[in-house]
Amino acid sequence: MQKFTVHQGLVAPMDRENVDTDAIIPKQFLKSIRKTGFGPNLFDEWRYLDHGEPGQDPATRKPNPDFVLNQPRYAGASILLARKNFGCGSSREHAPWALDQFGFRAILAPSFADIFFNNSFKNGLLPIVLPEATVDALFNEALAFPGYSLTVDLERQRIVRPQGEEIAFEVQAFRKFCLLNGLDDIGLTLRHADAIRNFESARLATKPWLAHTL
Repeated sequence: MQKFTVHQGLVAPMDRENVDTDAIIPKQFLKSIRKTGFGPNLFDEWRYLDHGEPGQDPATRKPNPDFVLNQPRYAGASILLARKNFGCGSSREHAPWALDQFGFRAILAPSFADIFFNNSFKNGLLPIVLPEATVDALFNEALAFPGYSLTVDLERQRIVRPQGEEIAFEVQAFRKFCLLNGLDDIGLTLRHADAIRNFESARLATKPWLAHTL
């Protein structure tokens, strides 16, 4: 998993409440057994005017010019500004995969659905809960100033505005540790690889029949 320490990025404002996971990555794209390739279909039904199916070349699609991520001023955005209850709906882990693979590193919103919130941390994406008034102010700034960017400093738990003003945010200590060190659940387990190997060797020495399979 990619580490998250300090990230500076262009902000894309998505002015919609209750964005659910089927909007983030529609159900037809969940057929893939791989963990990659979902970025091109992020917000597929909003980004395109035609219906999308797995395997289509995005260059052959009809983009929706009114959708925020299709507007030239937000090209390359890596911080998503959202409204309350972002990531509601079904518990698909593909939603944070698609956001990450599109290029987003952090999402700022007044609230998130619990399962999406947890899945984001496990996949290197930083969801930050901010007061609604603060989110409103950030929306106003992002819309008013083309090229509006923010710096997210996870170690200091601060968001730095272009003019230098800082916004503090909370993050649970264990989740912060995992993101700073790029550790997903597998990575956390592999930190104890030597102890696991020693246990398995000792177990097989006393119970050698466990090495045999039917």
